[in-house]
Amino acid sequence: MKVKRIPQGDVTVLEVSGKIMGGPDFDMFKGEVKELLDSGCKKVVLDLGEVPWINSTGLGILITAHHSIKAAAGVMKVCNVKERVLSIFYVSQLERVFEVHPDRETAVASFQ
Repeated sequence: MKVKRIPQGDVTVLEVSGKIMGGPDFDMFKGEVKELLDSGCKKVVLDLGEVPWINSTGLGILITAHHSIKAAAGVMKVCNVKERVLSIFYVSQLERVFEVHPDRETAVASFQ
């Protein structure tokens, strides 16, 4: 898993690529979220357009990030979720936890 940080006004997009499988990904992503929160960022869009697969540990990574951001009075939204990953969201009912948008532009605009 790789993460690229893209500022868009007062929103930060985290562009994630590769499989989200846990292990070292957990510490890396947790550190990325902590840096964002420490810098005062409260609006985060997670772009999963380049994520072909996520396992249960990977879902835990996203849930942990969501809770960390929410605990800091922030909001995390998700966009560009591939059909295969989206089906996992539905099976685990995570579409009720995450606000999912079809594309990055819609997700960023939803903060306005």
